[in-house]
Amino acid sequence: MRISLAGLVHSRAVHDGRFGCRVLHPGREARFSTSEGDARQPPIPSLPPLAGPEVVAPANAKLSEALDHAFAEAESGPRRFTKAVVVLHRGRVVGERYAAGITPATPLIGWSMTKSVTNALLGILVRQGKLDMQKPAPIAEWSAAPEDPRRVITPDQLLRMVSGIRCGQSLQTGFTTLFDADTQMEFDMADQSAFAGNARLRAAPGTEWRYTNCNFVLLSRLIRDAAGGDAKSARSFIERELFAPLGFEHATLEYDSAGAPLGTIHLWASARDWARFGLLYLQDGVTESGQRLLPEGWVDYSARLTPLSADEYGYGAGFWTQRGNSAAARQRIAAGFPADSFMAIGSQGQYTIVIPSHDLVIVKLGWAYTPHDDHVAVERLVRETIAALARSG
Repeated sequence: MRISLAGLVHSRAVHDGRFGCRVLHPGREARFSTSEGDARQPPIPSLPPLAGPEVVAPANAKLSEALDHAFAEAESGPRRFTKAVVVLHRGRVVGERYAAGITPATPLIGWSMTKSVTNALLGILVRQGKLDMQKPAPIAEWSAAPEDPRRVITPDQLLRMVSGIRCGQSLQTGFTTLFDADTQMEFDMADQSAFAGNARLRAAPGTEWRYTNCNFVLLSRLIRDAAGGDAKSARSFIERELFAPLGFEHATLEYDSAGAPLGTIHLWASARDWARFGLLYLQDGVTESGQRLLPEGWVDYSARLTPLSADEYGYGAGFWTQRGNSAAARQRIAAGFPADSFMAIGSQGQYTIVIPSHDLVIVKLGWAYTPHDDHVAVERLVRETIAALARSG
C-alpha cells in the first residue's frame, strides 16, 4: 500500500505474513517471511478455545443491559464505536458482544495494551534467568562511554516510565503530536530502538515520570536480543513462550525493519485472546493448564504503583493500577473500580481489566472518539458487570 500527504511525503507499507504490516524504508525493504509456510503457519495453541465459535450470550438480563450500555451511542456524538466486549468470570466466558462485521475470531488492535504484553515477555525472561530488572539495561548506545549518565537506567525504570530519556510523549494525541519525537520514531524510523537509544536525558533516571513509547521500544529490543537477535528468533520466542501456552488463536505482533518486535502499540488479537491475557494475570502468572509463565510475585510487582505517577495517572509497571494511593486511582475507585484491580489500556478505548477480588476479567475494544479513551463508559461497564454477576451468584 502506498500513501502520500499533499504529494510531498510518500510512504509504502507491506504485509509480511506472521510479522504483520510494516512501513518500508529505503535500504530496509527485506521481508522477514521467506516462504509461504513461514508466512501462513500459525502457532499451535496448547489450550482449548475459551468458548465455541458462536457468541456467548450474557448470563443474565442485567449483564445484557451492561453490554447494551457499552455499545450505546449518543444521538449527536461523539461516537464510541465499540467493537467487542468479553466478560470472563471464574475462568469462563459469561457474556460477550460484537459489532457488525466483528466475530470472536477477529483480530483487533490493542494499541498501548501491547505494552502490558511486553511486561509479560520481560517476566518470562526474568523467570528464565535471562534478565535482571534492577541491573542497568544492556543498551549499546549507553555503554560506549563510561561517563554516560544513561548507563545506570534499568529495565524496571523503562517499564515504569521513569527512565528520564528525552524522547517525546505518547499519552495525549492531537495536531501538535504530529511533530513529537515519538511520532517521528513510529512512522519515520526503520530502526526504532536505535532512535530511542540515541535520545539524551531530560531528567535524572528515576526522578520524572513521562509516558513515552521510546521506553518500550528499548525493552522490545532487549526481548529480541535475548531471544536470538533477529526478527525470526524473536517471533519464535514470543509465540512459543507466550502465545501458544496462553492459547492465543488470532494474534499478530508487528515488527520494525530492524527486526525488533513493536511492543509498544502493535499487537492485534481477538477479544477472547485479550481476555486470556488478562486471565494470566488474574491467576498470578499461571495458565489454565497450570504452567507458570511469569515469576512468582511478578503480577503484584506489575500492579504496584509507581510513586512518581501518583499525582495524575496511577501507573504501575506496564499496567495502570488502582493499587496505591494515586489521585487517579481514587477517582476510578469512587467510580466503581475495585481497589485491587489493574488494567491494560490502549488509545481510543482499549481495555483489559483484571479484578482479582471478583475473579473477573473484562475486555472492551473499539474506536472511541469520546473523551479520555471512553473511561466513563468503561467505569459504568465495570460497575454494572460486578452488580450483574453478584445477582447471579
